[in-house]
Amino acid sequence: MSRLEPSPFPKAPLERRAYAFLLDFTAVWIFSSLATGFVQAIVFLALWWGLRVVAVQANQGQSLGTWAFDLKVADLKLRRLPTVLTLSKREGILGIAAYLAMVGLNINFLNAISTLLLVAPLAADCGLALGDETFQQALHDRVAGTVVIRAKRGFSLDLRLKRLIYELRKQWRLRQENRRR
Repeated sequence: MSRLEPSPFPKAPLERRAYAFLLDFTAVWIFSSLATGFVQAIVFLALWWGLRVVAVQANQGQSLGTWAFDLKVADLKLRRLPTVLTLSKREGILGIAAYLAMVGLNINFLNAISTLLLVAPLAADCGLALGDETFQQALHDRVAGTVVIRAKRGFSLDLRLKRLIYELRKQWRLRQENRRR
């Protein structure tokens, strides 16, 4: 009798992961931009930890961004919600890279080399997910032993926007056809 293997995790599309990250990053960036200097770093990292660890623990593995795009974080070995320590390790790595990227983007390309150097850790971290065929794990996922998977609950923001754009294009074509007549 053959032993049944557990079903693989449902892969999360990389573009959805990117959108979810950008939503969380932008939310934290907006609020942390109210501060300056060292205080800004503390505010950014505190908000990042709150949104990406505390909120994920309270919301079944979903932050604001992952909820908006029907994703969630899971522990790869335990196949359940990661612990606070695991999430803190994961988000500590990603949060520092995101903070450096924010500093680089705040430079506004006045010094392109500095901007590229400050964005590079985030790009390198997340770029590893492109090469991982099995679980699409970025560096922070590999270190923490987590994976981002599709979730059944969420807002499906990208699908709603696609549907809205489709409907708007459809209405625009109909108006164009009516004008020609």
